[in-house]
This record gives sequence, structure tokens and C-alpha cells, in this order.
Amino acid sequence: MRYLVTGAAGFIGSHLARALVDAGHEVAPLDCFTDYYDVALKEENAAGLDVRRVDLAEDPLDFAGFDGVFHLAGQPGARSFGDVFSLYLRRNLLATQRVFEAAVAADVKVVWASSSSVYGDAERYPTPEDAEPRPNNPYGMTKLGCEQLQHAYGRVFGLRAVALRYFTVYGPRQRPDMAFARIVNALANDEEFELYGNTSRSFTFVSDVVDATVRALEATPGVYNVGGGEEATMTEAIAALEEIAGRQLRLTQGPPQTGDMQRTNADTTRIERELGWRATTPLRAGLAEHWAWASGRVTTR
Repeated sequence: MRYLVTGAAGFIGSHLARALVDAGHEVAPLDCFTDYYDVALKEENAAGLDVRRVDLAEDPLDFAGFDGVFHLAGQPGARSFGDVFSLYLRRNLLATQRVFEAAVAADVKVVWASSSSVYGDAERYPTPEDAEPRPNNPYGMTKLGCEQLQHAYGRVFGLRAVALRYFTVYGPRQRPDMAFARIVNALANDEEFELYGNTSRSFTFVSDVVDATVRALEATPGVYNVGGGEEATMTEAIAALEEIAGRQLRLTQGPPQTGDMQRTNADTTRIERELGWRATTPLRAGLAEHWAWASGRVTTR
């Protein structure tokens, strides 16, 4: 089969592209290589993938001849208020609208990355897909806007698309601005880490997310939660990482961050029923793999 992957130099996208190649598929990887974080890290992620530089918001897009499109490109970051707002409009809403246009023209199905951020501080936990969305920040707002685009393009133009609401994905190659990446880096380098409130998350290991994403090509078009089976607070996760690393984190406490969610917990009944998927990686096992990767990078520098 022949697949196109956007965001293929990113954290999840690079894992997905490699998994598809390893499964024997032909993969066309795309990425814009934005400077949201160090481009050298993205180039490292993309090593061996022959990623083509494409700006989805303005470059020509032709999806003819593909058996599926995995759209994982986007502007990340939950703390996204202020003068960066236009980036979220361009790299999330506009880019996704153009992906949907190209998919309709080529009559190809799209699986794309939405986010648990659409829920904001959810009305109930575990949170099912029919809970009221009330995002706290422009990232969640634009992801919800992309879901509305999906619904409209499906009704009006016959778009076949599946939105996956990812819940706090972690593992090797995690973006350097994300909490676990910063924690393991601080542990490995004996540096200070500031914790912004003791939030709680439905942490999901990257290999489980890749599995759900690949399976989703067979799903009925719609919206699905993709979340880990374990919820943990940040202090619980830090304690586990300290035990795994055999080191104590130099921890300081900061105030809760504007726009951040205090808790997430995924109800995955829908995707379990539709695709037989559920997260299988225990948090401790995933953290051990994350630590092994991160600490290995420190010793080889």
C-alpha cells in the first residue's frame, strides 16, 4: 500500500512513518520543518525517511495514487495565547482545510491528529467523545475547528476522515517542550525542573498511538479518543521516573499555567468497540523506555 504522512519529522509522525515502512508499505513523508523547536532534532527524527519539505498551508497538494493519508502535521503547544495565535490558525486550521480539499479531490481517506485539548477541563471523567468540548487555549480551539471542518467536508463533499483525539503522548523522540522530555533531560543532566501545578493525565505511549492510528484507516469516519489505560499525576510520574533512573529530580514548584488542563482521562469505549484497540503499555514500562532513550543520548554526546 502507498501512504502519505504529514508531520513525518515530528515526534509521532516519525514513529508512524517508520512503522509503515517496516510493515512493507511505500511511504511519502512530508514536513514543513518549522522552528517551533530545534530543526536539527526534526532532521534527526527524519533520518532515513527522505522527508520532502512542504508547507501544507500554501504549497500545491496532490494526493492522487495514495491508499490513505495520515495527517499529523500541526502547530503544537497547549499554552498558546498571545501573538502566536496566527500560527495556530495557519498551521492547524488552514493546513487541515487544504489537506481535506486535496483528499476530496483524490477520493482518499484521511486519518488525522486531533487532541484531548478539545475537551478543556472536561465535564466528566473518564471523558467520552460526546462530552461537551470546551477548550482552554488556541491549540484546542483550532483542533476543534478542524473537527468541524471534517464534519462539514464529510456532509458537503463526501470526505472520508477519522479524527483521533490523542491523550498526552510520550516516549522516545518526544518534543523537547513536553513535560516528560524536560523531566528526563533534567534527571540525566542533574538539572532543575519546575513543575507547574500537579496536573493529572491519561498518558499514552507512542507505540500504542501508532497502532491506533494505523488501525484507524479501517474505522467508520468520525471522532475517536486514543488514550492510555492509566491516569497519573505529575508527581506520581516523577516518582516513577526517579525510581527508574535511580536519581532524585531537583524539583521546584511553579504556578499552574494559563490554558493548561488540570486533568485528562480518556474513555476509549468507542475505539475499543470499533477497532478492538486499547493501550497496552503500562506507564512504568513506557517511562523506562523513554528514560533509556533519553539517558542514552546524554552519554553519547
